[in-house]
Amino acid sequence: MDMEAAKISLVSVSDYLGGEPASEVRHEYVAGAVYAMAGASEEHNDLTLNLASALRSRLRGGSCKVFAVDMKVRMAVGREDIFYYPDLLVACDPRDTDRYWKRFPKVIIEVLSPETERTDRREKFLAYIGIETVEEYVLVAQDRMEVTVFRRTAQWQAEVLTKPAEELALHSIQFKLGLETVYDGVKV
Repeated sequence: MDMEAAKISLVSVSDYLGGEPASEVRHEYVAGAVYAMAGASEEHNDLTLNLASALRSRLRGGSCKVFAVDMKVRMAVGREDIFYYPDLLVACDPRDTDRYWKRFPKVIIEVLSPETERTDRREKFLAYIGIETVEEYVLVAQDRMEVTVFRRTAQWQAEVLTKPAEELALHSIQFKLGLETVYDGVKV
């Protein structure tokens, strides 16, 4: 193989940010590499909307705001810039003034799919818990009733919820929602 052909072409942060608004496909950015994001299933959309609706209702009028699907989280891991699109994030920090990304989220929620579960449980988990303001990271399975909550106050140990009567509690924003409501309209 030709050594020139084997080189990976990296994209600068400014080129990534410049091209993303005009792109028909969202892309995540990891240390110069750009990854296209696949479309979501009906279950994924239902779960995201159920959570976003409940969070927005709870947070309305306060200092925190919920963002769904198209808001990026910007971070640095070591000296590398990373931009992820979590399914939901809650931002409360007044330092977060950019319109297209947040650096200081308090809560991050990812709805798992077979294609993203490994990345969400490992790579993104490690990146997100490195953000100084993240208090809770939540993983929501779409193929079974299972919500996993990681909390800074619990040294990031997993709390797994699997029963309809159990409640997803996000202590950092005083929010509770029963799993039955999280999974409303979703066949699992």
